[in-house]
Amino acid sequence: MKAILITGGGSGIGRAVAQLFAGRGWRVGLADRDPAGLVDTAALLPADRTTSHVMDVRSPEDWEEVLGEFTRASGGRLDVLFNNAGIAVGGAFGAAALDDLDRALDVNLKGVVYGARLAYPYLAATPGSCLLNTASAAGIYGTAGAAVYSATKFGVRGLTEALDGEWAADGIRVRSLMPGFIDTPLLQAGVGGSNRNVRETVVEAGLEFTPVETVAEAAWAAVHGNKVHTLVGKTARRLSFAARWMPGSLRKRMRAGGGV
Repeated sequence: MKAILITGGGSGIGRAVAQLFAGRGWRVGLADRDPAGLVDTAALLPADRTTSHVMDVRSPEDWEEVLGEFTRASGGRLDVLFNNAGIAVGGAFGAAALDDLDRALDVNLKGVVYGARLAYPYLAATPGSCLLNTASAAGIYGTAGAAVYSATKFGVRGLTEALDGEWAADGIRVRSLMPGFIDTPLLQAGVGGSNRNVRETVVEAGLEFTPVETVAEAAWAAVHGNKVHTLVGKTARRLSFAARWMPGSLRKRMRAGGGV
């Protein structure tokens, strides 16, 4: 039985991906900082093929413990590590608290790096394995008002490309999802220097939300396909097109605070 370990499995994209993979016969490991979220997600999955693990992706010790627990339950298999946990950070960069910047860097980038490094032996021991990272449309072109978030997602994108080349000899495929805006609890994060949250800002800009079910199907396609990066949603596709073919126009729109 194939096995996937999902960080950020207590809600949002992680929950949707867990449901889809479990529905297609996979063993699922859920990892999250939120015990209540883990309970809620696990209740939607087959009990005999699901394990739950409370962890903080910023902790190498947590990674080692959870990877050990999950692979003991899976008979040593780690077909997919879905490096999905992340946080949203928005607002004026010049007014951002250093603690908020540190947290974003630690969760969104270092957490992904730790997961990739510590999962490597398990992925290398599982034929046909895949490391799937959640990047973002913000990793296509730097997004004004989300500078540190964009920086972390560019980092995830670069790590994905580098490891896909480096780990090819080990039989490990490395992929990323690059979604636009997904209406998940992640968007409840406050925008620095205002009383609004990220979701309200997206709505005001007239941008669309991509359903988590669409992202889950994209995750399945990414794991089983040949593309290094999978764009998910209209915003991601528009941004990718503009960055490639109309970079000057895109730069003007970003400097003016316009949407894509």
